[in-house]
Amino acid sequence: MESIRSLLGKNVELKLSGCKVPITGELIDLGSDIIVVFSDTRYVYAPVHHLQHMKLSDDGEDFTPADREPLVDHQHISYRKMLMNSRGIFTEIGLGGSHPVYGYVTSIMNDYFIFYSPLYHSIYISLQHVKYICPLPPSMTPFYLNQHPFQLQQPAMPLSRTLDQQLEKFQNELVIFDLGESPLKAGLLKKVDNRIVELIEAGGKTVFLHCDHIKSIHLP
Repeated sequence: MESIRSLLGKNVELKLSGCKVPITGELIDLGSDIIVVFSDTRYVYAPVHHLQHMKLSDDGEDFTPADREPLVDHQHISYRKMLMNSRGIFTEIGLGGSHPVYGYVTSIMNDYFIFYSPLYHSIYISLQHVKYICPLPPSMTPFYLNQHPFQLQQPAMPLSRTLDQQLEKFQNELVIFDLGESPLKAGLLKKVDNRIVELIEAGGKTVFLHCDHIKSIHLP
């Protein structure tokens, strides 16, 4: 990471795996496993393991310092610490699909975290599949819902340490993987065996998936 510190304060372009559109903005900070870019009016946090390339953008001049207080603490910043500091903040998360998901980080486990969304309710998101995280201003609420009636809800089911263990608890439940981006990723979770998921889709056919390729899980 030290080799790219020369780009701090400059306008850069980041190409992240799974994201069609590059992220451009001022390179603000670097952590052991995360890159921080100020893009337009917001901070974008990208885990390093999804970085395909980073370069000076065509408009690569230095920026004039401005009063842009981040919503989360940047001291000794890391991916996990950033997640912990963002709990309770309305947040946009990119998983590489067609659209980001909006909601709140509520709990962080070994290799996944719980994200509460007004649309999907509790989403179990794999840490390894998050492309970027963007905390949003305090004045914003999901779909401009009133703050008072909007309550964060924790899953009724006890949380396991790992996503594999949590998946086993969902056996014989209807599940939706990856926010339903594919019809082959929604159905009855029949069995989890040696990290292979057996899923029965709506037409009755059996589909097998490997846990490594499941980005998110929620129950309908």
